Parts: sequence; C-alpha cells; structure tokens
Amino acid sequence: MNDYAPWLEANDQYLAAALADLRARLQRAAQPQDTPAHAPPAPAAAATALMESAPAVSAPGGQKHSWFARMFSSQPARTPLSGAQMKVIDTPPAAQPLVVEVPDAGTAATDAAASPASSVTDDSKHTPALSALASRLGLSAFERQLLLLCIGMELDTRFPALCALAQHDPARPYPTFALAFAVLDEPSWDALSPERPLRYWRLLDIHQPGAQPLIGAALSADERVVNFVKGMNYLDDRLTPLLTALAPAQLPPSQRTLADQLLDALQHVPVGDTLPVVQLLGSDSVSKQAIAQTIAAAFGAQAYRLSADLLPSATAEQETLLRLWQRESQLLPLALYLDAAEVERGDVAAMLVKRFLARAGGLTFVDAREPWASATTHALSVDVAKPTAVEQRTLWQRLLGDAAGAQPQQLAGHFDFNLGRIEQIAHSALASMESKPGALAQTLWQGALAQTRPALDQLAQRIEPKAGWDDLKLPDSEKTLLRQIADQVGQRSTVYDDWGFRQRMNRGLSISALFTGESGTGKTMAAEVLARELGLSLYRIDLSAVVSKYIGETEKNLRKLFDAAEDGGAILFFDEADALFGKRSEVKDSHDRYANIEVNYLLQRLESFRGLAILATNMKGALDTAFLRRLRFVINFPFPGVAERRAIWASVFPAQAATAALDFDRLARLALTGGSIQGIALNAAFMAAKAAVPISMPLLLDAARAEYRKLDKPVNEADFRWLESAGGKP
Repeated sequence: MNDYAPWLEANDQYLAAALADLRARLQRAAQPQDTPAHAPPAPAAAATALMESAPAVSAPGGQKHSWFARMFSSQPARTPLSGAQMKVIDTPPAAQPLVVEVPDAGTAATDAAASPASSVTDDSKHTPALSALASRLGLSAFERQLLLLCIGMELDTRFPALCALAQHDPARPYPTFALAFAVLDEPSWDALSPERPLRYWRLLDIHQPGAQPLIGAALSADERVVNFVKGMNYLDDRLTPLLTALAPAQLPPSQRTLADQLLDALQHVPVGDTLPVVQLLGSDSVSKQAIAQTIAAAFGAQAYRLSADLLPSATAEQETLLRLWQRESQLLPLALYLDAAEVERGDVAAMLVKRFLARAGGLTFVDAREPWASATTHALSVDVAKPTAVEQRTLWQRLLGDAAGAQPQQLAGHFDFNLGRIEQIAHSALASMESKPGALAQTLWQGALAQTRPALDQLAQRIEPKAGWDDLKLPDSEKTLLRQIADQVGQRSTVYDDWGFRQRMNRGLSISALFTGESGTGKTMAAEVLARELGLSLYRIDLSAVVSKYIGETEKNLRKLFDAAEDGGAILFFDEADALFGKRSEVKDSHDRYANIEVNYLLQRLESFRGLAILATNMKGALDTAFLRRLRFVINFPFPGVAERRAIWASVFPAQAATAALDFDRLARLALTGGSIQGIALNAAFMAAKAAVPISMPLLLDAARAEYRKLDKPVNEADFRWLESAGGKP
C-alpha cells in the first residue's frame, strides 16, 4: 500500500532508537565494579557474597545493585496486572487492528532519535509494530523490553558481545532472565510464568539444557515475532502447511441472504462476549466455504481452511497448534474454517475437534454434516444448500450467452452443481468451441457427466447403456410406464421450479421406481433404455463396496453415493434391492438395531433423492412396506409369453452373426426368459465359431438343453431334437 514505505522507515527508526537504548544499558552493566579490598568473607556470609557477585547495573544515585537485590530488596510497589492482561484474548480478529497503522515518518523519527527506548513515545499518529504487538498480546513494559532485548540479538550484531560483557561471562553471549532483571526497569518475576504473554504466546524460545536454572537459560525471540516487529506481517510458516486460504466468491441470492443473516447475528454479539462457532451444515463444502469467506471479509479478515484430519492427537502438539493459531488471530485478521465434514460423531477425531473448537476463539466456522453438540462451545447452526435450480439455470445462461439455447434448463434440471463447478464446465466447453464449433451442447453434457464419475466409480459399477426401446419386449402397459418415468425425469425442472411445486412440497420430489419380476425378464435392460433415452450415466450399486460390518460405515457409504449421484444426475440402479431395502425386524440385539437404522436411513435418503433411483428385485414381498409407499412407479416384468419370446429370438442375433435357417416359432415354444435366451444365443455362437459353421438350430437346441439343466427345469428330449431329414422340421 502507498503508506507502507514511510511507515516502514519510521518503524525502523523507532527500533534503532530502542535498540540503542538497550545497548547503552548493557554497556553500563558491563563496566567493571569498584570492589574495595577486604578480608575473605566469613562462611556465614558466603550466600550474600554470591548474590552480590551477580551482574550489577548503576542505580540513578550511582549505587550498584545485583539482579537479586533489584528483585527482592525494597522497591516501589508495582501496579498489579489487570485481568485483561492475563486472560487469553478471544475477541474476533476483526476487533483488532487489521494492519499496523503507518506512523507519520517525521514525528516518529524525531521522537526516536531524541529519546531512549524507555521514553520513546508511542503516542504518535500511528503505532509502531512493537507497540501494536505489546497491546494485542498484553505485554507489560518490562516484558516488552525483555522481548526487544531478544529481538536485538537478531537485528544487531553487537548484542552478543554486550550480553556476555554485561553478564561477566564470555560463555553467555545471549540474553537471559537474569540479565533482563539486572538491566531493565521495573523487573517482574511473574514474566517467567507460563501464563504470562511471553511464554503463553510462545514469543520467546527458552533453551534450558539439562538442569540449568531457568533464570540463566538462553533466550531467543520467535522468528515470526521478529519479523512482525520489523514490519513483515505474514502467516506463521509452521501453520502454512496446514492451512489453505479460502478464495472469495460471488454468492447467489439464496446464499447471500443466508450470509447476511449470519453476519447480522455475529455483529450483534455484545462486546466482550465470545463469538459463537458458526456450524455450516450440509453436503456442499464449496458453497459453505464461499459463505464463510464472505462473512470473514465483512469482518475484514481472511478465512483459512484447516482439515480435521490434520489435528494432532497428542495433547502437547494440539496445544502448540492452538497457541500458534490464537497468536496469529491477534497478529493478523484471520478466521478459521475447520473442515469436519467427514468426521463422525463418537469417533476419536470428533473429540479432537470439540476440544479444539472449545479453545480456538475468534471467528470460527465448522463444516459439518450434522450439528456438533458441546456444552463448552456456543454454536450457531445453519443449513447451507446449493444454489436453487433457478439460480443454476440463470448462471448457465449468463455464462453461455447467446449460444445457450435450451441447455441451461436441461443442465439445471438434471444436474445439481455449485457455482464453481458450473463456471468450470461452462468455461471448458466454451474454450472447446474454437476447435469444435457447433459441439457446445454435447461438450457441456459430457463435461457435466464427467464431474461425478470419480466419486461414483468407487462405490458403484458404471453400465454403458446400449439397449433401446425396440430391444424391450414388454407388454404395452409396462412400456407406457417406462416412458412416463423418462418424461417425468426430463420435465422435472419445469414442474418443480417453473410451476412452483418445489416451494409447496418438502417431500416426495424424488422419482423412484421398482422393477419387479423373475431374473432375466428385462429389468436391467429397461434401466439401460431409460439411461440412454435421458443421456444420463447408469450405475449399478456394488453391495460389497457399500455394505460394511462396521457400525455407521454403510450409512456413510450410502450418503456419499446418493450425494455424488444427485450432483451428476446419475441413475442409481439397486439390483437385488431386497438385500438393502428388506423389512425391518424386531430388535433383539444390537445387530438388529443397527440393521434397522440402515433401513431407516435409506427410507429418508431415497425420499429426498433428487435423481432417479431404480430398485430391482424378484422378491417384492421381501421389501419393507414403507419403501413401497414412497415409490412413484412399480413396474412388473412378467414372464414373457410366446409372442414376446419369438420377438426376443428374432432380435437376439447381431446383423454380423452368421446364422443358418432358424425356426423362431419352434424356439419361442421353449419357456425361457429374455436373459436365458440371450445366454443360449451366446453359447451357440461360441459353439458355431469353434466348428467354423453358421449358428444353426441344432446348436441352439443343444445350448437350450444345457440352459434347462442349469435352471433345474425338466428336460423332455423331444423338445430339443432337430430332424434335418424332415426338411428342417421336427
């Protein structure tokens, strides 16, 4: 900033004068003492002589006193420290000066040059960095001068020699508490206390090897503090690897309203009261970070994200982290954003988070799925949702401009993205138009689909939809229901948002369907047809990746699955759904209780799911009745009749496959499902390829006989005999 250079020059001049005063004090203490000749002391007086042999400094009247005498002899009573100086400062960072004010260079320079450090005035128009540090951290005058003595070791090469001379010990070219008590005004023994600022805020490092007394241990100033006093105010490099600065973002109207409400609540906290911890609840961390940074900026602060995974478990290490963060909150305008979204209540990590929050102080945000209950932490909890569908559509329209067409409505209807992800997809698609003009719609759609693949691929199996409507051999009534599902998914933005149904309904907005019927009747193929029709990804749930024997892990995996599918508009296909959606049982032990909890969670999450969920089972009676009530569509896949079987046989062979004359009417008389027919055709194709002949009726009947035996169906050999001599007819 423009005033920084003059302030920095004035600050340097102030430091130079203060250090010159300290050098003068050290030089006076280093002068040899006039010791009159006398007889060796008596044994009884040895202790007194030892005290008097300590470093001394001239008193105003010329008399010399050791540091011991100065500490414990008669001296004017000191004003006791106030409670405000002793307590940990927990006011919000915004209440502190955001930057060290720039003093008037001329005034500060004149004062600094004309008077020693003890009398250098801090009452100029602006505050030197050392004065700001002392004020914010509650240093007494003696503690301030002691800190400056240690800082002088870093800024002035003459200090080591002067310290050794002042202590009359060449082996001590460093400051000690004893030296400070001897040369500084108003020495105070409580400066050594761990509760006083020098040690509480880690302003000094004490090098105390072995059994060396604390009073004689070497002292050094913390590097962060030295740089602050020199005018360089930056985040402590010990915290830098743990923290990430949150980027500013433009909030949509719904989130801006929420941020304004939080800001108003925080600004009306009475002065002196601790600010409540703001708990930002929900699944969208990006939106929560944007809101946190917006509020922090209103306080004049920068929010930093700290992952709960990085909190140290050892008490001493966490205490160090807390002290460093609290100190930074006094030296910089900071706000803490603690990311605990993946921390489950009851975990060891949850205890670490609660302990850290109880003492962090200042402006603090917590990213959590559910509220954290703690008797020691005053909290303010709010739910943060993604931008509404209308807001997402507006942003798509603004970013895409004239080339948008119908894409904004379709994208906002199928996908649920935050603003950052929308901007990323839109910018990438627009950039690709330079090399592929006219492919904007496809690029946008593919970019949106690709956003959720990494999260979903871990918990589900992606199915590439290949079947179309013509491949489905179902009665017209079932096909009509399937087309209604596709229509509702395609038009949900119009009905829910444009027509206002979302504003009037809290539940029942999900589109879910149950496909029930025997194995091989086309349930999976129907799911493929819907995915291909809608242009959406289809994921079959991998139960081995979702269900866990550990308590709470199944719900966590399901939550990740639903959240990722909701963001990317993916279709979730629960094959063998009775394994997950089975009936709740009577609670006889803890296993029954937790199994019922999983079913209850599925009930709630399925009802609030924004995408399309398809449940497939051949055991409809095994499903919990609460699921059936919440399903919008129930489609029965009947065992195919003769007409349907003939149609399946006629379409099962690809055009490239070499086939002989096939009797589809004869094949249709075999009571098989579409899945079995597909398997028979494939097995016959392999037999034909091995024999280097076309796929023929004998091969198909042989494969059909094997299928019957696999299914434990009775085999009538007459049904599988093919008489070539009868003209190809049995």
